[in-house]
Amino acid sequence: MNMEPINLKKLASLLHLSISTVSKALRDSHEISADTKKRVMDLARELNYEPNPYAGSLRKFKSKTIAVVVPDIINNFFIFAIKGIQETAHAKGYHVLIYITNEDPEYEKDVVRHMTNGRVDGVVISLTSPIDDTDHLKHLQEKGVPVVFFDRVAEGFNTSIITTNNYASAYNGTRYLIEQGCKRIAHCQVSDKISIGIDRLAGYKKALEDAGIAVRPEWILTSDKNYEHDTTLIEKTLLQKNAPDGLFTSVETHALIAYDVCRKHGIDMPGKLKLLSFSNMPTAHLLKPSLSTITQPAFEIGQAAVQQLIQVLEKPSRYAPETINMDSVLIKRESTGK
Repeated sequence: MNMEPINLKKLASLLHLSISTVSKALRDSHEISADTKKRVMDLARELNYEPNPYAGSLRKFKSKTIAVVVPDIINNFFIFAIKGIQETAHAKGYHVLIYITNEDPEYEKDVVRHMTNGRVDGVVISLTSPIDDTDHLKHLQEKGVPVVFFDRVAEGFNTSIITTNNYASAYNGTRYLIEQGCKRIAHCQVSDKISIGIDRLAGYKKALEDAGIAVRPEWILTSDKNYEHDTTLIEKTLLQKNAPDGLFTSVETHALIAYDVCRKHGIDMPGKLKLLSFSNMPTAHLLKPSLSTITQPAFEIGQAAVQQLIQVLEKPSRYAPETINMDSVLIKRESTGK
């Protein structure tokens, strides 16, 4: 049996509402009551109705709103990146909606699924999902919503990518620990399934290889995004016999755990353990000992990401995707013995 396609007009008819009311409800307009929004959304979901993202464009309607999707704001990198995005977007007349996925790939997919209804014009995203699980973002692009990646990125998209030189930074950071006398260097990564984890691990391994130091798999520590688990993992590693004399962490959260473990167990830093971390923590110099960091240009990465998105939104015929790789800076402080 042929079923009549479900469009906005049909949905409005079934609900005995005006087309305008249903359209506003689907866009979560403040003009529509919560009860009416629920009625509309419930029936739309039941009938698998999906708004046409091009309909607004054909009426020259734009929301002038950009979505920013990040995995967390625990680490300062994302705080500064968001500031760069917000300042640049505001100067261009765009509003910003911020979504924090809390390192949950399923939540990221759910958030992205709701971006095809015209509420946002485009998306700037740093991935929580593994690099091989990005169909939800491909679907978003197919629906006419442009996507720009920053920091944690994916390949295979005809779009701009803004990141830092993760491989080179990890290589140079590990080489610096070796130059400081470390021979047993552990690496703590946030994930082995996202771009930054893969690239930083590769740089770490290559630096050890070039120095003639064997890579010890048990000293490659992978977070499961649980603070207690990560604390136990780092503590167990630093307390073992012939423990690492160097620790290179991908995020400042793990560096702070290492400080706590050293304080708790009387491990001298930098005498017994030298510590280096990717970090944009503005108080790194106030820690005791002060933390040596690889500091990313987070604010500038955010700026560049939203500039690329605004370019595709406002001048699509002239837009050419770019891969922008910005340099990070190694700042030597007391935790590595300088």
